[in-house]
Amino acid sequence: MNNQLQDQFLLRKDIHFLNFGSFGATPKPIFENYQHWQTVLEAEPVQFIAFDGYDYLSTSRAALAKFLQVNDKDDLVYVTNPSFAINIIAKAFPLNEGDEILATDIEYGACDRTWDYYCAQKKAVYKRQKINLPITTKDQFIEDFFKGLTPNTKAIFISHITSATALIFPIKEICAIAKSKGLITIVDGAHAPAHIPLKINELDVDFYVGACHKWMMAPKGASFLYAHKSVQHVCEPLVVSWGYKAAKPSKSTFLDYHQMIGTRDFSAFLTIPKCIEFMEEHHWPSISKQCHEMVLANAQQFYTLLGTQPISPLNNEWIGQMISIPIHTKEPELLQRKLFKEFNIEIPIMRQGEDIYMRYSINAFNCIQDLEALHKALTDIMNTTDLILIEKN
Repeated sequence: MNNQLQDQFLLRKDIHFLNFGSFGATPKPIFENYQHWQTVLEAEPVQFIAFDGYDYLSTSRAALAKFLQVNDKDDLVYVTNPSFAINIIAKAFPLNEGDEILATDIEYGACDRTWDYYCAQKKAVYKRQKINLPITTKDQFIEDFFKGLTPNTKAIFISHITSATALIFPIKEICAIAKSKGLITIVDGAHAPAHIPLKINELDVDFYVGACHKWMMAPKGASFLYAHKSVQHVCEPLVVSWGYKAAKPSKSTFLDYHQMIGTRDFSAFLTIPKCIEFMEEHHWPSISKQCHEMVLANAQQFYTLLGTQPISPLNNEWIGQMISIPIHTKEPELLQRKLFKEFNIEIPIMRQGEDIYMRYSINAFNCIQDLEALHKALTDIMNTTDLILIEKN
């Protein structure tokens, strides 16, 4: 990228930051806007929390709705993270004994645990359908997924972009098929907003959760839950507070239940218009395209070095601004810490079942030197330790 964009971020200059996918990174103008809202809060906390804050939230949700192409801003509510949103859905989701939620076996671990927990309480089944890797075609992937469908299936839960494997799933087609079978559709879109084109109103989706503090670059703790009006009644309050039997109810019980949950600093939510403005100012679709090209152009050298193969076709149908390279290592956590402590490289080495992946993310502040540093570090480690194996034992 260019120095101007590198200088926009608060990241340490001595770190090769290849892990944007985990928690994002906030540019200076957006962080300054965050601090502005915190100052407004502290200047008059009563007015901010009890009165004016709801108007501020409404304005912010309107900007987010336009960005995500959601028809009604009141179908969106802010939450701190996508896992919080999935808990809202899963806790109250109507399940009887033996009912099933169909997911893949490469979903995000926190969400797997959420569904495991609530399905166990209701004696239902969270079914993690095996996905054959490497993926070959969209049709084969869809066929593999729906092999898990049974008469007991009540809903599907699936990532738009997976965490450990960094794969873009064909959500539009999957949701359309699921809806045709009368199923509720729940999508974990944590990585999707500002990463890939997203038009929620064109998806047959009942619930969609996403993070603003990842690719939209908002401060940490800014995410959203979208619920179609037909299913908003399912979303009982995760925290029962002033929104239940509200003294001054809004026109939406959905908003009351999930916005009016007591004292909190929701300044991060209010930065969303600034995030969108920042992306527009810097022509973000062009930036994303450059990042995507850097991801793909440099992937093969890592497959060659590590002696592994791609887990999907290397194109924009499956890959965005991050990619996961299979890596054979006995101690992934130790390898991750070694890369950070000794080589100043921030990159996740993640377990997914029995497999292990090294996932690198590219955004506006990255340059080719970051990937060169990673390649050199891995080479040095392979030459001096047995942390990385060329052949799987």
